[in-house]
Amino acid sequence: MLLINANTTNAYFNLAMEEYFLKNAKEDIFLLWRNENAIIVGKNQNTLNEINYDYVKENNIKVVRRQSGGGAVFHDLGNINFTFISCNNNHFSDFKRFTLPIIDALKHLNIHAEFSGRNDLLINNQKFSGNAQYNYQDKVMHHGTLLFSSQINNLSNALKVKPSKFEGKGIKSVKSRVTNISDHLDKKMSVLEFKNYLIDFINKKDKSSHYYDLSKHDIDEINKLVDKKYSTWEWNFGHSPKYSLYNELKYTGGNIELSLNVFNGIIKDIKFFGDFFGKEDVSFIENKLKNIHHSEEDLREALNYIDINDYFLNCSKDDLICGIMGSK
Repeated sequence: MLLINANTTNAYFNLAMEEYFLKNAKEDIFLLWRNENAIIVGKNQNTLNEINYDYVKENNIKVVRRQSGGGAVFHDLGNINFTFISCNNNHFSDFKRFTLPIIDALKHLNIHAEFSGRNDLLINNQKFSGNAQYNYQDKVMHHGTLLFSSQINNLSNALKVKPSKFEGKGIKSVKSRVTNISDHLDKKMSVLEFKNYLIDFINKKDKSSHYYDLSKHDIDEINKLVDKKYSTWEWNFGHSPKYSLYNELKYTGGNIELSLNVFNGIIKDIKFFGDFFGKEDVSFIENKLKNIHHSEEDLREALNYIDINDYFLNCSKDDLICGIMGSK
């Protein structure tokens, strides 16, 4: 088994790295990695429905879709991610098999952890690890989070959304009580010390394992995946299932209600209602916004040379765009 203790903390690169090794590795892999602040959404989720859009934007948090299903999770440098890639897909859905080494490693640190539900690891009935799997041809990839010293408040704020604005078929995340591993250690340890301890523990348990460093070819191919897929709006937002959004925007000039339908990330229909004033008919704005990406960048481009006050008196372009994105 190849052991990879990755140093990069770029979420786009790390998610691309998983896919690259899943599709190209000829032997089993154990991979450890960390991300700077990022939200990782499940393959089948509506991204905008999972994130606190204002908080994510203000704090420059990356949003990245992964290959596996399940719910959205917040990553920071206090969280360690582990990935097992097995060349035998008979292990798909066998979550316990891949989490047992983590439980054993914690046991040697005098921490009692247990597997719970369909994909969680708990300490004292509090979640510190969520897990997911993805099948590719004859292989299975199992990956999970390990909250070691994460900022729990940031986790909560980044994933907290206003209720019931969106309707659609995306899989919703389930919020749980969480804890950090570091809070349960008898002896203090840094997140990097724990990361090194964990991969060393796996190395000693598997006599066939050996360490592997990414080659220049590996890095070049992973970066191609970053550019083509993992850093793109199309994958991270546009891949969301069909959904509808209703929002209400209150501002100094009145009240705007808006509803829109989105398919494959494209606004197919949008309507504005409310007690606002405007000298021009809002149907012009509605037509301008049809068939564009439901993204802030494309909304700004579509409305670039339009005086919003002509249609929504005393409403700023920023406020209107935020409302269409589901915030405010």
